[in-house]
Amino acid sequence: MLTAGERNAIISLIHRQVVPAIGCTEPIAVALCVAKARELLGALPESIDIRLSANILKNAMGVGIPGTGMTGLPIAVALGALIGRPELGLEVLRDCNRDAVERGKDYIAGGRIRIGLENAAPDKLYIAVKVTGGGHEAEARIATEHTNFVYLCRDGDVIEDKPVHAGHADNEEDVPLTLRKVYEFATETDVDDLRFILKARDMNEAAAADGLRENFGHQLGKTLCSPLGRGIMGEGIFSKVLSATSCACDARMAGAMIPVMSNSGSGNQGICATMPVAVFAEENHNTEEETIRALIISNLTAIYIKQHLGTLSALCGCVVASTGSSCGITYLMGGSYEQIAFSVKNMIANLTGMICDGAKPSCALKLTSGVSTAILSAMLAIQNKHVTSVEGIIDDDVDQSIRNLTEIGRRGMDETDRYVLDIMTHKEVKS
Repeated sequence: MLTAGERNAIISLIHRQVVPAIGCTEPIAVALCVAKARELLGALPESIDIRLSANILKNAMGVGIPGTGMTGLPIAVALGALIGRPELGLEVLRDCNRDAVERGKDYIAGGRIRIGLENAAPDKLYIAVKVTGGGHEAEARIATEHTNFVYLCRDGDVIEDKPVHAGHADNEEDVPLTLRKVYEFATETDVDDLRFILKARDMNEAAAADGLRENFGHQLGKTLCSPLGRGIMGEGIFSKVLSATSCACDARMAGAMIPVMSNSGSGNQGICATMPVAVFAEENHNTEEETIRALIISNLTAIYIKQHLGTLSALCGCVVASTGSSCGITYLMGGSYEQIAFSVKNMIANLTGMICDGAKPSCALKLTSGVSTAILSAMLAIQNKHVTSVEGIIDDDVDQSIRNLTEIGRRGMDETDRYVLDIMTHKEVKS
């Protein structure tokens, strides 16, 4: 039985981890760090020197930057310096317009920006920015989470300096989550205290609608809605869940100037934890209360897994988020806690090992693979069919199964991560 204090702490945790974001959160976090450094400097920088961890660099190389029609870090950095508003967090580039983009192109052409890999980065999420101008210099560093400033300095005067692994929340570790606690919180808390999660549904549904209207990325969502897609996939719940999820991802990865509700620092994870549950609930005619509780189960399960995995890793985030959505869908099917645990085991047995090779338009394909598995896992779970402990990395204890997954993603795939970045940075790119 959760105490009132534990419930409040979990609500606070969700509010911290489920937040709006415009654009892919890695280049946007770099833009945020640049904007903060420029604010400290008090002038437009004459030079910007940036050092990034490998995972930040990997996730920022091939993704569209909102409102620019361009990909990659240079335009994100330039816009962070020119029009970035650090007080907006992951919506730092909200004021981007055509004029700002043209000014950004000129700024890039001036050779003011230097971007490099920080081999000795203290965390997989690490951004260090140094700016100079008018005889002054300023520094800003972000680590562990996309908006977590760990170091701020102007002309040698240190404003902020805290350990890299110091978290945002003083009470975050006071409520160690388990899948059982996630379930109890989502199903027993007063529904009015959870209603805020509907904003995630509404925001991500709007992104999906934009993805259907325009030709973004590889247009996977539109393809699934086309006569070809309907002819092959049909027009049932499965097809509608996949198309809505991929439409939102198509738009976001192509750089559409639309906000999405992120989860654990990732817009794609927010889409993947929200859209499958929302669409399934609508098509299955679940009540609003059931929808709210299922969205909480999905999003909080993703947060719980990410707490063990870390914000960035070699494991694709859709593995985590689609595991959450499978839990939410199982609940919407009328599933018990035990059946939700079965769905988690089914997910881990199937998707473990899917690599992250950066943020890019083809992420929509991975999200769709994850969501497909989420529905299949829920279908099996609701019939009490699940992968057992005699198979692979699955344990009888569902929480141990989750830890097995996160240890593989956090430590076991480190060498994979290095190979992925090496391939990405050395391949010949043909225009």
